[in-house]
Amino acid sequence: MTTVTVLGTGLMGSGMARSLARAGLTVTAWNRTVERARPLEAYDVSVTDDLESAVRDADVVITMLFDAEAVEAVMSPVLGILKDDAVWVQSATVGIEATGHLATMAQQNGVPFVDAPVLGTRAAAENGQLIVLAGGPAEVREILAPVFDAIGSRTVWIGEQPGAGHRIKLVANAWVLSVTGATAQSIGLAERLGVEPALFLETISGGALDCGYAQVKGKSMIEGDFAPSFSLAGAMKDADLIARTADAAESDGRLMGALLGCFEAAAAARSDEDPNELDMSAVVRAFA
Repeated sequence: MTTVTVLGTGLMGSGMARSLARAGLTVTAWNRTVERARPLEAYDVSVTDDLESAVRDADVVITMLFDAEAVEAVMSPVLGILKDDAVWVQSATVGIEATGHLATMAQQNGVPFVDAPVLGTRAAAENGQLIVLAGGPAEVREILAPVFDAIGSRTVWIGEQPGAGHRIKLVANAWVLSVTGATAQSIGLAERLGVEPALFLETISGGALDCGYAQVKGKSMIEGDFAPSFSLAGAMKDADLIARTADAAESDGRLMGALLGCFEAAAAARSDEDPNELDMSAVVRAFA
């Protein structure tokens, strides 16, 4: 039976661990704040605060931490103790350049590395309905098949080189963040004009202009329900990554830069609230 360790049990990592356990895999979870991982024990996930013991016997180690710095800090001390045939699946959104750096770390330690960011929200992670965007060596696909089947409804192998998965991930997230920001602008403008915001969603519903994501996020904005599914902090991090990646690719990153400003304004609007604990639909506050 495949043994999997999930490092990072935030919104996505905890859902992925639950889906892996539900599929019958042997799952261990580690989180810097171990108390946040403890609820996973109710789902047959072994929780530990000892990083070395968490990864030592794993067939597959999945990193789902916040950013590149966190991934490097966690993996650097333990890459040398992984099993000879263990595979590192890096699923956090860290950017193309950082992915290359992490892949080099893995190569220097003789560890197969798969760049596998995912598309989907917290609910998709919990229900095993993510889309896995994988880039890595063909010879590890067989061992990863039950892992990716457990966490996702579909796996798309983009190529064999690190960064292949991240390229399409950043492209897709640019669209996700843009839809969210545009929905917030229309809802905010409706409120300013004295129009019932729900009428906007009703007007586009079912037509060529409609979008399921806009309906979901728009409803959250109208109701002021910002329980995190895709955190505001994550949106700021990804918008910055996308803007810088666009500029490096000699594409125009101004739109993403403007969206980053909106996300930051929303976070600053309520200094007593942690953007990690708010959904990115809270960006509507920038237009209130």
